Amino acid sequence: MRVSRSSTAKMSEGKKMTSSRRHQLKSLMLQIATKRLEEEMKEVASAKEAYIVENCPPPDLSGDMAALTEFCKKLHMAIDKIDEERYDIEAKVQKINKEIEDLKLKVVDLAGVKKPALKKVRMSADAMLKALLGSKHTVNMDLRANLKQVKKQTKEEPTEAIGDWRKNIEDKADRKKMFESS
Repeated sequence: MRVSRSSTAKMSEGKKMTSSRRHQLKSLMLQIATKRLEEEMKEVASAKEAYIVENCPPPDLSGDMAALTEFCKKLHMAIDKIDEERYDIEAKVQKINKEIEDLKLKVVDLAGVKKPALKKVRMSADAMLKALLGSKHTVNMDLRANLKQVKKQTKEEPTEAIGDWRKNIEDKADRKKMFESS
């Protein structure tokens, strides 16, 4: 897709692209991407088939029992060899990943300055504001001075509702006798 100079000049002038044009360009890009993905999948599949044809010839199963057991032994030896190679490669990959992590940590250490551990300092609010705002700050942070004074009123509770505790015990004893007698 070729873009003319006049269209790039229009875009650089600050005109916005319409939503329909943006949608059209998006759909075109998606179509091209899907075609490329399909082509790539076909290439990978053909490469797999070529590798299998080259490295895995069809087995010759015509023969007696001894020939088949010999063929099975060869297959097991090949499997063991491939398994050892896979294990070695995995170990190398893990070692390289560990080295990469160590190098990343070294880069972080070299790039940034380590912050020292902060010490606890007891400081009043006035001292903090003075440290932050400088010597110009003279406001006093006495918060209690600005509070309103409230008179505390005590409520007198009626003593009539509260009875003598001995009387309640005697009433409950009567109830207990009532349940025991029946």
